[in-house]
Amino acid sequence: MVRCGEADSNATVLAVKRGSAMTKIAPKSNREASLSQGKILYCEDDRAVMEAQSKVFEKAGYRVERANGRVAAEQALRTGAYDAAVLGHTLSKDDRHHLAYMAKKSGKETQVLVLHASGKHPAVDFAIDSRGGDKEVLEALNSLVQQKGLLVAV
Repeated sequence: MVRCGEADSNATVLAVKRGSAMTKIAPKSNREASLSQGKILYCEDDRAVMEAQSKVFEKAGYRVERANGRVAAEQALRTGAYDAAVLGHTLSKDDRHHLAYMAKKSGKETQVLVLHASGKHPAVDFAIDSRGGDKEVLEALNSLVQQKGLLVAV
């Protein structure tokens, strides 16, 4: 193997000579990082909505942990670390309000995206009307991820 250069910050790219061709191989951690934009907690009260929207997030490259209902979301926030918490529109207004505070309390670095929200909330980083569709939701999530400095698909 031949050291070829620097890929990202301090990660080394290796080149393997096969016959007359050189093949670049990024370390496993770089390959995994390029496939994942971050870990999100997605909370909904309706399981069917949660499953459908989770697939959209996963297809966009996010690692998604699901929480069905307020109690499950509180438990996940207490025990896990997330880049973003997405509070869905089937949660009650009170649950979205409470869980936004819980997300910030569990990890100050956790970004909070609330779907179907109106008004301002001190613990919410981004709020949108989710009736705009999947594209609008992903744009909002990507915006939060970019602010945090994580990878975003192009």
